[in-house]
Amino acid sequence: MNPLETMSFEDALRELETIVRRLEEGKTSLEEAMTAYERGAALRAHCEKKLKDARLRVEHIVVGTDGTITTKPADLED
Repeated sequence: MNPLETMSFEDALRELETIVRRLEEGKTSLEEAMTAYERGAALRAHCEKKLKDARLRVEHIVVGTDGTITTKPADLED
């Protein structure tokens, strides 16, 4: 198990998908399932943070009425 702080979004998502498959198969003991669930919850939170950080970095390119090009933070409100 890699420490979450050093995991990329892709690696965390891949591990989370593996955990989900194992839990869906239902072949783990209760203790293993609980440990996997806890790890999965931590991975989900890590992925959400990575996505939030990426959204904050997104910018829109804006062309002004005079033809100048600038950027502004994206309005990501749903």
